[in-house]
Amino acid sequence: MISGIIVKIVSIMLLIAVGIVLILGIGTLFKGGDTSKKYSNKLMQLRVLLQFIAIIFLVSFAYFFKD
Repeated sequence: MISGIIVKIVSIMLLIAVGIVLILGIGTLFKGGDTSKKYSNKLMQLRVLLQFIAIIFLVSFAYFFKD
């Protein structure tokens, strides 16, 4: 019971983190200039890394906590 709640909380937190980084990356990309050159690519790389981590966690949660 408690582990199910923890799984849901961690899953939501990971998905929110990916969403925040995605929005920051797109905003930086559209801003342009030096900020875009400096941070846009790094934010998108961070987004890909967070997506990878989120997918690994979600698949492992689905495998280990299936009902």
